[in-house]
Amino acid sequence: MARGKRETQEINAGSMADIAFLLLVFFLVTTTMDSPLGLARRLPPPLDPNQPPPPPIRDRNVFVVLVNRNNQLLVEGEPTDISQLREKAKEFISNPDKKEDLPEFKMVDVPFFGETPVSKQVISLQNDNGTNYETYISVQNELAAAYRELRDEVSMRKFGISYTDLVERKDKTMIERAKAVKKIYPNRVSEAEPKNVGG
Repeated sequence: MARGKRETQEINAGSMADIAFLLLVFFLVTTTMDSPLGLARRLPPPLDPNQPPPPPIRDRNVFVVLVNRNNQLLVEGEPTDISQLREKAKEFISNPDKKEDLPEFKMVDVPFFGETPVSKQVISLQNDNGTNYETYISVQNELAAAYRELRDEVSMRKFGISYTDLVERKDKTMIERAKAVKKIYPNRVSEAEPKNVGG
């Protein structure tokens, strides 16, 4: 009896495509897309055209930071290394010695603190079109850290806990305390549209 050739069986690839698709969906659903870089900013509401324009800000209340296309900083007209930016910003924002060339203060009724002097400071940031994104983020982080450290100091003196810890707590009282501390040092960073500010 002659033996016939056996036909080789084909592998059913249809189910492989289904499995690959299910794996793809699984990884898309379970993978987080968190990025350590980014800026948490709340934009101000648009100006009401029926309201008069706000009064001009006095020069002494404005801290000017310029970043050129070579990623060099000019802070208040002086070349500055990024490592010095935080301390310079903190001194400007808090004006501890009440210097005449640094920001003025106004008295504000702050919960938990009562009548408290609050700086009229504004940080004006201007980047060049050629500024690296890493430098841009580093400058933003240094300015944010200046506000955070000043808030931490106030919170530690008043409540014995840092502002950072107050924010992380979900307790209503802690949240109210964090809001009060933020009123003393409000984040006022005015960022102009990037342009060519020199090299």
